[in-house]
Amino acid sequence: MNVIVREATLDDAQLIADLTRTAWAGKVAVSSSGHRETAVRVLQDLQHGGGFILLREETPIGSVRWAPVETEPDVWEIMRMGVLPDYRGEHLSQHLLEAVIHRALASDVTELRLGVRADQTRLLDLYAALGFELAPELEYTHTNPLEPAPSVMRRILRY
Repeated sequence: MNVIVREATLDDAQLIADLTRTAWAGKVAVSSSGHRETAVRVLQDLQHGGGFILLREETPIGSVRWAPVETEPDVWEIMRMGVLPDYRGEHLSQHLLEAVIHRALASDVTELRLGVRADQTRLLDLYAALGFELAPELEYTHTNPLEPAPSVMRRILRY
């Protein structure tokens, strides 16, 4: 099957909001703000950072976003990665994460960070396999105050 990752445009805001809500349904705790994702929020993320859309045979099946940390513009946080339920189990999210890594390297970003929800600890191994390490000294800037703080992982980018 043909899998492609393409850069998201501002016109993709509604698509990404829909993909996020669908990918997270039944998989992530209902208290997560991802279940209430809006095109307005996505548009803000895309304008401040960027995003990618994962396609299989031209059908959008997943997405991811990133944005620079406000106080550290050479550090990006990866947010809202998800793949639709029918396409899980094939390690397709790896394509999204690798796309962000390559974009960060091309943009002289020194570090990538992501938050792993307390109810999604199985993802720690996936991210570790891609060079991310636990960073308990860091706080995730997009933490939902109504939920347990996520585990922060980082990947230092070396040239």
